[in-house]
Amino acid sequence: MLNPDLSLNYSLDHQLSSYDYELPIDRIAQNPVVPRDNSRLLVVESNRNIDHRRFDQLAQILRAGDLLILNDTQVIPARLYGNKPSGMNVEILLIEPRDVNCWLALVKPGKRLPVGSKIIFSQEVKATVIEIDVVTGGRVLEFDLGIDRTMDEVMTELGQIPLPPYINASQADPSQYQTVYAEKKGAIAAPTAGLHFTDRLLAELADLGVAQTRITLHVGIGTFRPVETEDITQHVMHQEWLEVSAQSIDAIKATKARGGRVIGVGTTVARALESSKLEPFRGKTNLMIYPGYEWQVLDGLITNFHLPKSSLLMLVASFLGDRGRERLLDIYAKAIEHQYRFYSFGDAMVIVNQD
Repeated sequence: MLNPDLSLNYSLDHQLSSYDYELPIDRIAQNPVVPRDNSRLLVVESNRNIDHRRFDQLAQILRAGDLLILNDTQVIPARLYGNKPSGMNVEILLIEPRDVNCWLALVKPGKRLPVGSKIIFSQEVKATVIEIDVVTGGRVLEFDLGIDRTMDEVMTELGQIPLPPYINASQADPSQYQTVYAEKKGAIAAPTAGLHFTDRLLAELADLGVAQTRITLHVGIGTFRPVETEDITQHVMHQEWLEVSAQSIDAIKATKARGGRVIGVGTTVARALESSKLEPFRGKTNLMIYPGYEWQVLDGLITNFHLPKSSLLMLVASFLGDRGRERLLDIYAKAIEHQYRFYSFGDAMVIVNQD
């Protein structure tokens, strides 16, 4: 039988309300720091020490023999604006392709777009609602693109890079919501921990002897959709597509064999690697990680500061180990006290074993 104190802690770790915290609105970053690597970095060490650095000092924290794993997904211009034939404004967020010129999308106003509804985006580009998706509440749209056009071309011409709703007063250029190593199109949100890296910093780390490899996880609504069940173990994540190559798996195994540390850049990398189970993997995952999860791959994690009650917050709490939720909320309180900037364009933290 569990010790009563441990039983209580276990119960709280699985309650959504236990992941709440108060954040002053002025701590929500609306614009990124320039240059990217001048953002602040809160360092959390395995001995529970906390240090305050700048991101461009990462080479003082990592060391030769470590392996840095990056998510090379690229955010697509997935937000489109159109009208119904009646003139009513329609906003859509493309989530994932379902077939040729057929996409699952979140739509506003959804209740006024039943099956059969038409949406006009331009004189040539139109779409028809052909299905309501029960899982997401979204709509499956079949696009009529006109002659000799592709969805990539339409998105480039008519679409916008979708910023999160809490970024509502930004002057950022769309390129600032892409990592410098973004390569494979497919995400509807950036893997934001990677936004702090510059080419110069990556080169400096390579010169230090920190190896780098890349995986792909196309960030979708599974990453940022709110957890809506008080018992977080009952929350079902929306599936996201990922690929972990044999080359990356070999690099991870070689790093561990020589005693190096595997450092994941972002929660998307963490979920991709844990989903792969250290084998080459290409497919979808709905893995949700929360306290009690037994980690298999990472020795360190670079991450941003996340929204209250989010699945991302739960993942980071899990990575902190014993009493990770309490530790993380204490770390967040210190970050707020020290005026760190939060969320997508905010500052970063690194959790790493310094033994």
